Amino acid sequence: MKLLDRSFAFITFFLLYTTVSAQEVAEDECSAESLDDYNMGLRVGSIFIILITSGLGTFTPMLIHRIRPYSPGSFQDWILTIGKFFGTGVLLATAFVHLLPEAMENFGSPCLDEGWKQYGAFAGVFCMISSFGLQLLELAAVSNVDRLIEKKEQKARDCEEPICETTDCTPANTTASIGSSTTQTIPEKTDGHQHHHHHHGHSHSAGLLEDENAFKDINTVILELGIVMHSIIIGITLANTQSTEFITLLIALVFHQFFEGIALGTRVNEICKGNWVRPFMMGMLYIVMTPIGISIGIGIHSSFNPNSSSSILASAILDSLSAGILLYNAYISLMSMEINHSEAFKQSSWFRKCVCFLSMYVGAGVMALIGMWA
Repeated sequence: MKLLDRSFAFITFFLLYTTVSAQEVAEDECSAESLDDYNMGLRVGSIFIILITSGLGTFTPMLIHRIRPYSPGSFQDWILTIGKFFGTGVLLATAFVHLLPEAMENFGSPCLDEGWKQYGAFAGVFCMISSFGLQLLELAAVSNVDRLIEKKEQKARDCEEPICETTDCTPANTTASIGSSTTQTIPEKTDGHQHHHHHHGHSHSAGLLEDENAFKDINTVILELGIVMHSIIIGITLANTQSTEFITLLIALVFHQFFEGIALGTRVNEICKGNWVRPFMMGMLYIVMTPIGISIGIGIHSSFNPNSSSSILASAILDSLSAGILLYNAYISLMSMEINHSEAFKQSSWFRKCVCFLSMYVGAGVMALIGMWA
C-alpha cells in the first residue's frame, strides 16, 4: 500500500508540474516582447523604401501601357502580357504561401481563447466565407449593369419606331445618311431598315463591351481590397519585428510589394484606358497602405503586444479573408476568364501560350520563394 500511495503521489506531482510548466510556457509565449535596439531611424527609413519599391512595381505597367500606342505582337504588348500572367502567379502564391499558412498558424496559437482552439479549420472557413461573399457581390453588381444596358437598348429601340413624337428621337433617314457614306439612290424605307440593323448591332456590341468592362472593374476593386488588408498587417508586423530579423524581413517585403504591385498594376490597365486619374488613385491606395501600417506599428511599438489574443485573432481573420479574395480573383477572374474562356488566348500561337503559362509559373515560384523569409 505504501508503494502504491507513493506512486500515486509521484504521478499527481508530475501531472501538476507538467500543467504548471505548460501554463508558464504559454504565458511566456503570449507576453509582450521587448524590442532591443529598436533603431528608429531604420524603421522610419523602411517607410520610404517600401513606398518607392511599391510605386515602381505598380506604376511601371501603367506607364508602359500609356507611354505610346501599341499593337498586338509589339514589344510593349509582350511586356504587358508577361507582366499580367506573372502577376496572376504572384497573387496565387501570395494566397497559398503567405496568407493561408500564416492564418492557420495564428488560429493554432496557444495565446488564443479556448473557444477558438476547439475547431482547427477556422482559416479555411473564413477563406470560404469571403469567397462566397465575393461571388454574391459580383453577381449583384453585374446584374445591375445588365439592367442598365437593357434600359439603354430598349430606349434605342423605342426611338427607331416609325412614329416618334419625342424630341430625343432622330428620323431614320437622317440618321442613316449620317452613318452611311453612300445615300444617293437608297429609298427611305430601305434606308430606315439599314439604319435599324446598324444601330442594333452597335448597341449589342456596346452592351457586351460595357458588361465585360464592368466585370473587370468590380473584380479589380475587390482584388485591391484583399491586397490592402494584407498590406496593413505586414506593415505593422515589420515595425514590431526584432532587430535581428528586421533587415531580412525588410528585403523580403521589398520584393513582395514590388511583385504584388506589378500584379495590381497590370489589372488596373484592363479597366482604366485613356484616363490617368482613376489608375493613379487606385495605385496610390495600394502604395501607401504598407507605409501606413509601418507608421502605425512605430507609433504603438512601446505598448503593442503582437502575441496578445486580440492581435493574433485579428491578423488570422484578415489573412484568411484576404486569401479568399485573392484565390477567387486569381482562379475566376484571371485564370478562367483570361485563359480558359478567352477566345483571343485560344486563337493565339502556341509560343505565346507557352510564354503566358511560363510567366505565371515563374511569378508563383518567385513569390513562393520569398515565403521563406516573409
